[in-house]
Amino acid sequence: MAGDNQLGTHMRSTTRTLALAIAGVLLAACGHKDKDAPLAFVPADTPYVVANLDVLDDDTRGALLAQADAQLPAQLAQMNTAADQLAAKDPDSARLLRAFAAELNGKSIETFAQNAGLDIKGYSALYGLGLAPVLRFQLADAKAFEGFVGRLETAYGKKFDVATVDGQSYRRHVSAESGTQVVLAVVGKQAVAAVLPADAAQPLLRQALGLDRPAKNLQDDGRLEKLAKAKGYQKWAVGELDLARALPLAASGKDPLFNAMFKAHAEAESAKTGEPVANQLQIPPSCQADAERIASRVPELSFGYTRLEAKHQDMRWDASLASDITQAFAGLKVELPGLGADVQAPFDLAVGLPVAQLRAFWAAQADAVAAKPFACPALSDLNDGFAKLGPAMQKAAIPPFGDLLGARLALDSFDTASAGSLPTFSGRLVLGTSNPAGLLAMGQMMTPALAQLKLAADGKPVALPAGLTAMFKQPAWLAMGAKSLALGIGAGQDAKLAETLKEPTGEAGRMLRMHLNGDMYLSWVDIMQRKADSLAATTAALTGSNDAASGDEAAAALKAATAARKAQFEAMRAQAERIKTLDAEVRVDDKDLIVNSRTELK
Repeated sequence: MAGDNQLGTHMRSTTRTLALAIAGVLLAACGHKDKDAPLAFVPADTPYVVANLDVLDDDTRGALLAQADAQLPAQLAQMNTAADQLAAKDPDSARLLRAFAAELNGKSIETFAQNAGLDIKGYSALYGLGLAPVLRFQLADAKAFEGFVGRLETAYGKKFDVATVDGQSYRRHVSAESGTQVVLAVVGKQAVAAVLPADAAQPLLRQALGLDRPAKNLQDDGRLEKLAKAKGYQKWAVGELDLARALPLAASGKDPLFNAMFKAHAEAESAKTGEPVANQLQIPPSCQADAERIASRVPELSFGYTRLEAKHQDMRWDASLASDITQAFAGLKVELPGLGADVQAPFDLAVGLPVAQLRAFWAAQADAVAAKPFACPALSDLNDGFAKLGPAMQKAAIPPFGDLLGARLALDSFDTASAGSLPTFSGRLVLGTSNPAGLLAMGQMMTPALAQLKLAADGKPVALPAGLTAMFKQPAWLAMGAKSLALGIGAGQDAKLAETLKEPTGEAGRMLRMHLNGDMYLSWVDIMQRKADSLAATTAALTGSNDAASGDEAAAALKAATAARKAQFEAMRAQAERIKTLDAEVRVDDKDLIVNSRTELK
């Protein structure tokens, strides 16, 4: 029996040892990370980063590419416009920007990626080495990327400078005007693009190229994964801007890229004004302390998709806030009808504007700055602004503005027949106020025609006099609730006013809610384009820039501006035609200001 017990004990011990060994192997396999993944090159203390932690499925990727293709013409027009604006100051960089735009012109994003050898199913990361941006992305074909760079050089008109560090070659384009250089390289199976100081020290260059790894990297640190889990971001794209790192870094005078750009600016100013460069480059120690103070108010910004499918694209934007800010608004319930509703008007915007609380908050901020002004000379305007803010907050207490709780606009229709005519619309305007009777009385004093109206706080609509509705060219009504005053314009709006005033007010912390459908969005695009075309035609007529006698340069500028405007509106129209609904909300919780957006595509 003793032998059996010993045998049983031995077998149990062996089984446990084997189980632990198998578990160790499995854990090692699960915990294995690609040492050459883009995030493995990102310093754990980077001040900003945008990266994908996972890859998209084919259907979702296709939907996003289609959306990007629709926006591409407008972006190309903007690139060319930016190049035109840059040409006078930095013609070399302007030619490079045009060359890049030419490479994209006439192609889909997927075709461009294939021609450039980019792996659209791979991983990428945009991050900061200090403030210097580095973009690292995986390649499907390194030779194709080299071909893309060659085509870029041809369109640019000359070869990039080629340099080598420890056997790793790279191309560079130097801009003396900005004091920076753009670096391009193929490193292993990845492409690297970075903006560095024109005279970047070798350690910074080596780290940008990936020849030297950071002591602690973001992949092992897991900062983005933790952020995604805490905020509910999906892994397809997560971004973070650490202002607590970035602002003091810029203000300290210790960041190489910031210093290079600052010096280039100082040299340009010196050439104009004669002010010695050395004088301009002096940064008082107080600037870093003030930057840290500002960053402590909003330490971090982040964003990520919370849902990403072929027909649904939901995003969350987050701003972490100092505790006194969140305490002022996180528990606040704004009594504005409709702020807490889930409504389906083509356009519906409800904004919480609790003036009493906002006034108290901003007055406290003004008092804090008055008690301890910013010492950095570059922030003197902030001191002046907060000095004016205090008296302004006192004036904000005067009724009826001081009684305001919020405002809501719901449009059922909106149309403009021509560029010069006033829009025709139907809908409801609601003003939340702690004293609706006082607001009505003030309106009656200012508009005698309203004096005959008798409103009770029961939500029942009362028709406006004909003399007031003439400007709308349609009937209109007023209604009053316990803490609201509402105006309805258009046939049938009287039936909607009473229900509108009964809709849910905002829950704790909600500050904004918006709904827009694709048809309303499309009508707005049409109206904006007609207005823009009309304004452009009027401007051209007044300046004579549409006259051939005005010169080739002016005619070319007009042609470029017209093309850019046309491309922009075509892109907006293409996007609007794909959208079924757009929704957004803004709320404050005990730590953050949160913006959620939801897009449903047709």
